[in-house]
Amino acid sequence: MRTTRTTLRIRKAVGGGRVAVALVAVGALALAGCGSGGKGEGEGGAAQKPTVKLPELDGQKVSVAAVWGGAERKVFLRVLDEFEKRTGAEVSFVPAQDPIIGFLESKVAGGEPPDVAMLPQVGAIEQAVANKWAEPVGAEAQKQLEKNYAKGWQELGAVDGEQYGVYFKAANKSLVWYNTAVMKNAGGQEPKTWDDFLQTAQMIYDSGIAPVSVAGAEAWTLTDWFENIYLSQAGPEKYDQLAKHEIKWTDPSVKKALTTLGELFGEKGFVAGGQRGALGTEFPESVKQTFVGGDQPKAGMVFEGDMVSLAIAETDAKIGTDAKVFPFPAVGSESPAVVGGDAAVALKDSEGAQALLTYLASPDAAAIWAKAGGFVSPNKNLDFATYPDDVQRDIAKALIAAGDDIRFDMSDQAPQAFGGTPGKGEWKALQDFLKNPKDVAGTQKALEDAAAKAYKD
Repeated sequence: MRTTRTTLRIRKAVGGGRVAVALVAVGALALAGCGSGGKGEGEGGAAQKPTVKLPELDGQKVSVAAVWGGAERKVFLRVLDEFEKRTGAEVSFVPAQDPIIGFLESKVAGGEPPDVAMLPQVGAIEQAVANKWAEPVGAEAQKQLEKNYAKGWQELGAVDGEQYGVYFKAANKSLVWYNTAVMKNAGGQEPKTWDDFLQTAQMIYDSGIAPVSVAGAEAWTLTDWFENIYLSQAGPEKYDQLAKHEIKWTDPSVKKALTTLGELFGEKGFVAGGQRGALGTEFPESVKQTFVGGDQPKAGMVFEGDMVSLAIAETDAKIGTDAKVFPFPAVGSESPAVVGGDAAVALKDSEGAQALLTYLASPDAAAIWAKAGGFVSPNKNLDFATYPDDVQRDIAKALIAAGDDIRFDMSDQAPQAFGGTPGKGEWKALQDFLKNPKDVAGTQKALEDAAAKAYKD
């Protein structure tokens, strides 16, 4: 249970009030079993001493909206349970739909906005502020941010110099998880480069198993596929330019990245269920069809971030034995890692909303989810020993070591109409590309048309 070597390469790009993140992990990752969180500060371990004093909120109600479902929602509810115990408030979880901005618009129009919303895109925070829905972070939450967060993470939650968001959850979106029995039966090994990855995929296909499971029904996974290839292949400067739409999606660098991705998506038998089957596969199912069925699952590998471990935990597969992980293979000279995050934003100027932001900005809240696994916190004062395995500790250490020099998920930096809306923009264009990976030119045109409209070029 160790990383043979993990190297952090820091690249900074600041523009339009946004800071972006890229971490590069080099070396094979061997993941040990995830622990499980629990009651209060976490079952299976001693309760962590509170680091922040919270107000008494007996009888007050606080609602929190988020798009999290499945295992992620279950763990977040534990985080909220502890807030209830420490404050006396009654907290309710409000299931939101993507895009969350559209969901919140209907709630605001109906006069029933939640007290707090967990926003998964930088652009969503900016839009909430522009719509005058968001309330600035209060003094106590601001103290926690200044104490526990690097300036870069604070800036990600700020608009025009004023703080609105508290980044509670980060995610490394550059990991490929694999079924060890399938890999062994195929005679494959963890690939370091894209060419090696395709060769490994061929070996798995030849053994009678589809190489990869793709969650095409949730198109954010497709943006992550593209971004990892693009960052590694085109480099950080181009990545930053495309993120801000300073270069067009018809640029040759985009053509090259789509063509590369098409080498996987377009190869007959490489995607579990075929292209159309993948378009009907949601994220949790993409993980389960890789790890359910022993050495005869529907797929041998699945790409996505550290949150995959939570979905694996809902199967009989054991992380570290049945399921292992390696860094996204290098397409260019370096292996990429793209990071995203979810920020808490107050939509009501209430004591309960501000207390919850203060709590979420503290190590106390982060520790509960960290113990459960499938979670990385940007909180620099969270004890690394809280994470359940060496791999997640290494991911967290690399994230914290980056300090102010961080790069964020490209689609999450875009206007939500382009980078975060089901059936529209980048999501729709990449789902159409999955359906027909040979249509690179058509995909580029669709991407550029949607980007020009969303960025108001």
